[in-house]
Amino acid sequence: MKTRTRDRDTGRMSDTDLDRLRELLCQLQDHIQSVVTRARRQHTSEELSGVVARTEADVLYRIDRVGEDGITRWFREHWPDEWPVEIVMEGLDPSRRLIFPEARADSEPLLKCIIDPIDGTRGLMVDKRSAWILAGIAPNRGEANRLLDIEVAVMTELPPTKQNLADQVSGIRGRGREGIVAERINVDSRARRSIPITPSKAVDLHGGFASTARFFPQAKVLLSRFDEALLTQLYGKAAHGELEIFEDQYICSGGQFYELLMGRDRMICDLRPLAFEMLGLPRATAAHPYDVCTELILREAGCPVTDVWGALLDGPMDTTTPIAWVGYANPILQSHVTPAFEASLRLTFDSASGAEGNRGVKAQ
Repeated sequence: MKTRTRDRDTGRMSDTDLDRLRELLCQLQDHIQSVVTRARRQHTSEELSGVVARTEADVLYRIDRVGEDGITRWFREHWPDEWPVEIVMEGLDPSRRLIFPEARADSEPLLKCIIDPIDGTRGLMVDKRSAWILAGIAPNRGEANRLLDIEVAVMTELPPTKQNLADQVSGIRGRGREGIVAERINVDSRARRSIPITPSKAVDLHGGFASTARFFPQAKVLLSRFDEALLTQLYGKAAHGELEIFEDQYICSGGQFYELLMGRDRMICDLRPLAFEMLGLPRATAAHPYDVCTELILREAGCPVTDVWGALLDGPMDTTTPIAWVGYANPILQSHVTPAFEASLRLTFDSASGAEGNRGVKAQ
């Protein structure tokens, strides 16, 4: 497989500026975490789970609006005047650009920030599992901006109500694992302490967690067929009865990324765009660029994250493009799985409609 490289000038900022941008995004997410946590303690799940909008990308709930309102207030009050920034975020009116400071809205901003205020809304609404705040920031290149332009990424946990500890992880492109800042935050006292990033060093999937995303009824059979093909290609049909490979359907990309970073999962893939395209389900819910805008952190931690053809994960910095991806805990495991992964893709999706769907997703 060919690996795409960064072959364009991104106008990279100084190290001091990048450190400052990381601090700002961490402060933003601290604020969102506080706002959402407070709202969840003051309102019932039923009050926060009302549908407020249906967009091309997803369904928005009242709790999503809480996060979005917190973001606009924070940018209005805290973003530096000298760094005008355009916000790309689910739920915004696509007919107008959101730029801060608002006094600079008529000029072209220096930066572009893609944000998912709450990734994993449905699990959080019913208090099932943590959701995540995701953000990545890049030099502004207008309509040409891509995910690979992102220089700084931050992800912050939104915990269930019974949990007062939440993790925040941030990274800057090019600094490697040593440059990743990972902290555990007490959401009540705001006390923080450092925690290690520990991706699994396993060289195969035996005894570990490896999952293919299939959160919804749509395409579940097709995606399960891929899963079955992958295990057969890796370990043979005869070994199925003895395999101990577990799956975990964490229904948000941020949570999936976190599990890879912390050594809990060894491999995760999300092939929903391919499956939906093949089955003629263009409006079925899939991952979008804002869902994967923190993949930079995994790459810096040494966890390979690619599209399904093995190229660096990329896509436009928008809110509608479907994204298919696969992530591994380490490069050795990636090498172990990749040949079987490619063969399983061909076995599962090799049909006239599947081939066209694959090309369509790849070209995005």
